[in-house]
Amino acid sequence: MAKAKNKERLNYNAEIKALRARGPGGVYLLYGPEEYLRERYLDTLRALCLDAADTMNHRKLSGQSLDLNDLGEAVSALPFFGSRVFVELRDYDLNRCKDAELERLKGILQDLPDFCTLAFVQSPALAPDGRLGAVKLLKKLGHALAFTEQEPAALSGWIAARFRALGKEIGRGEAEYLLFLAGSNMNALIPEIEKAAAYAPGPRITRADLDATVHRLPEADVFAMTDLLAARRYDEAAGLLGDLLSDKDNHPIFLLSLIGQQVRRLYTLRAALDARLGRDETMELLGTSYTFVYNKLRDAASRCSLEELGQQVCLCAEYDYRMKSTGLDPGALLRELFARLAAGV
Repeated sequence: MAKAKNKERLNYNAEIKALRARGPGGVYLLYGPEEYLRERYLDTLRALCLDAADTMNHRKLSGQSLDLNDLGEAVSALPFFGSRVFVELRDYDLNRCKDAELERLKGILQDLPDFCTLAFVQSPALAPDGRLGAVKLLKKLGHALAFTEQEPAALSGWIAARFRALGKEIGRGEAEYLLFLAGSNMNALIPEIEKAAAYAPGPRITRADLDATVHRLPEADVFAMTDLLAARRYDEAAGLLGDLLSDKDNHPIFLLSLIGQQVRRLYTLRAALDARLGRDETMELLGTSYTFVYNKLRDAASRCSLEELGQQVCLCAEYDYRMKSTGLDPGALLRELFARLAAGV
């Protein structure tokens, strides 16, 4: 939900344009959390190497059981009734490739035939460590791309196009609200878009449609819970906390980290309001590009003094310490923190 800072995002459209302009190269390293874009790039690369009907020259290898001799044979075998060979190697653990194995890999890559394109495709679980020799080798000899989650502006256009393909329209604000609720991972967004489109009775997607169908991230529920607390709607806030704790994937320490982050954002916004900072500057401080998030936080922060919010920040830090340093039940501690935040103590 928060805007990434100090992290360079991949310009996917620019990379696709450059790939089509220069044509396929020899070695590619494709990795990163945005698997949807990674697979689309891989499809484009394969289409530039092979005709659509050419399956003989598309060689797929699994890195989990790879013998480098098999890789050497795959890249050196001549094309069969074609001009190029495309070798797709998935989830070869580059981080464990050392010593003799690294030397063998180096020899294969340095002798890669001109007719071959070799793509190392890494799932997020096998993200390459740029400090290690095999990764440095691939980056030196080939083209490495880290597929990062995209900016909300780009994703909003993609979301609108997906809805249009399903016969629905969605506004920019509603698209950003979907991103706020479900996150910006494109593969995860696709089923949420399909559910909302199937549910919506009208031609245009509303926030009510999204609220009724979208699987919400814990961050979105914590945001809603702290907003309810600020509005003194304690029963509804307690219900949300109960729902969050009932999900076994949400450890109380994780939930406390989200609550603490939200309280710190409220404190930051209250301080910005007192200092009369502008909206854009304040949104940058908060790490959000969503205007409706800023408006919600501003409304919540305006109900409290800077001193009160500072006490809440300290209270979250206290319970973080208690959860991590005592043997007390973390769920009980989180409920106790909730009660103290509600009571203003």
